[in-house]
Amino acid sequence: AIIATLLGAGAIVAGATSKTRGLAGAGMGVAAGGGEMAQRSILAYQRTEEMTADRSAITYLNATGQSGLGMLKTFGRFQSALSLSGAQVDPYRISHPLPRERIANLEVLVKKSPYVDKVDPPALQQRHDMMRIKIAAYMGGQAAASRLMRKMPGSLASQYGAAQTSYLFGDLAGALAKTNALIKAQPKNPYFQELRGDILMKANRPKAAAEAYAKAVSLDPARSGLLSVSYGQALMAIGTPDSLEKAVVQINKGLGRDRENAVGYRHLAQAYGELGNIPAADLATAEGHFYSGAYKDAKIFAMRAQMKMKRGEPGWIRAQDIINYAPSGKKK
Repeated sequence: AIIATLLGAGAIVAGATSKTRGLAGAGMGVAAGGGEMAQRSILAYQRTEEMTADRSAITYLNATGQSGLGMLKTFGRFQSALSLSGAQVDPYRISHPLPRERIANLEVLVKKSPYVDKVDPPALQQRHDMMRIKIAAYMGGQAAASRLMRKMPGSLASQYGAAQTSYLFGDLAGALAKTNALIKAQPKNPYFQELRGDILMKANRPKAAAEAYAKAVSLDPARSGLLSVSYGQALMAIGTPDSLEKAVVQINKGLGRDRENAVGYRHLAQAYGELGNIPAADLATAEGHFYSGAYKDAKIFAMRAQMKMKRGEPGWIRAQDIINYAPSGKKK
């Protein structure tokens, strides 16, 4: 591509010098064509990587004893949607393979798998359904969640979706009643306790919310960082010095497991600020900006934090890391 651009530029200059329009035009074509070739080469590489990822997915499904038929069905839906849209797609100018190509790439592997007809365990399917309904409620709204709930009437996932939509769209009393029923059905489910905490926070009952989040944290086998941050946020809302100290501990625990939670750092900065620990508040603010991609603001707060810290202590070193950070391809 670079050679083509240089040759094209040379032809343009030669054409301009000799007042030969054809040569100049040809030079422009060569230069543009070089860029087009480079772009197509990159896109071809990306498509190959996607195909490799698809095949790896089948390898992982076989390793866990699961069927890959779901992938074929998903790509089949993509193909149907593409066909119905009537869009004309240039297969050489896209970053992902066309759905029909992905199906062809996987069909033989899926069908020769010993697990092709294996049905997922009910507990795994239930978790999956609850996840889908929660995503639908948050991303697609009440109508999207309702469409999914109609496909699984009476299920625990459907009840979870009903509680989520009640919470998100203003019926806090109804949401709390539905969530309490879910907890009665599955008392050891940490995410039902999380939802209870969310509802109570929205109802301005931080002490009860903190108790629900604490229960969620204690029940969570995955030790999710988000749950600890939510617990810390509820403790902050209680507002006593003791609860603020506990909030700092919980939020730091959560961030230790989820380093890139920018919102968590903002809560941590607020807690440190209310406790009067301004250097730590400035450093947490810097971290929040850093993980949000606002590197200039991150450096400003990191420098402010350093000015009030002892040189060489852990916080000072982390602030220096932020100050020294240069995004790829840019100078500090």
